[in-house]
Amino acid sequence: MIVKDEFLSRLRKIFDLNLYEVKVWTALLSRGTSTAGELSSISDVPRSRTYDILESLEKKGFILMKLGKPIKFIALKPDEVVERVKKNLVKYAKERTERLEKLHGDDVLEELNSLFTKGIQFVEPSDLSGSLKGRQNLYNHMDMMIRGAEKSITIVTTKEGLGRKYEALLPAMEKCKKRGVKIRIAVPIDNSNIKIAREFKKVAEVRDIEAKVKARIVLVDSSQLMFMLLDDEKFHPNYDVGIWINTEFFAKALEQMFDIAWKELKPVK
Repeated sequence: MIVKDEFLSRLRKIFDLNLYEVKVWTALLSRGTSTAGELSSISDVPRSRTYDILESLEKKGFILMKLGKPIKFIALKPDEVVERVKKNLVKYAKERTERLEKLHGDDVLEELNSLFTKGIQFVEPSDLSGSLKGRQNLYNHMDMMIRGAEKSITIVTTKEGLGRKYEALLPAMEKCKKRGVKIRIAVPIDNSNIKIAREFKKVAEVRDIEAKVKARIVLVDSSQLMFMLLDDEKFHPNYDVGIWINTEFFAKALEQMFDIAWKELKPVK
């Protein structure tokens, strides 16, 4: 059986499997029913690993084990596999979420916070910075910054970025709005994002930056700054890169410059 490496790589990413798992799974799909020994030969996976791989695939809902001698394994329809994987993911996510929720007020979280509080005392302000790769990581960090905001949030984003922020950051912004946090968003506005911009007006002051500036910046409380290094139109989300800095000196200077530019921008109607 010959399966292209590119196809195997796509399966690994889609179904979160390792290389041996996708090789054995596709081998079984090509046969329908097979023994571990046969699958080892077809997939070019070491026989000593094949049983472990098959057991793993069975637990994940990709295959069935047929009792008898010799033991055989049955491939499920790919459509059924997709449904089973979806259900397992939902169940796994729910269990993990409940486990993490129980940490609030737990001794484990208190101990972790104690370690962090003691450790942060020895950190130089210049060390409170870092780089993040991948758009999901960037938005997770933005969400954390916004949830901790006490006074102000300033965002400069692109046309496409406004939609992403609406999906990922709106709940945190709504809570900030209720706490009295001042939120400002500068973004190029056109017919593609005017509806979202108007929705954002419920929690923020939104102004049209037109095509004068193309930037991706988040400022929180004039102390935390995050800026993205790449053009979101030209690079894949997985390769997006951002820099986070916790520096009142630089963040405040940048916000002062933004204040001057803000007066010249047109409010969204």
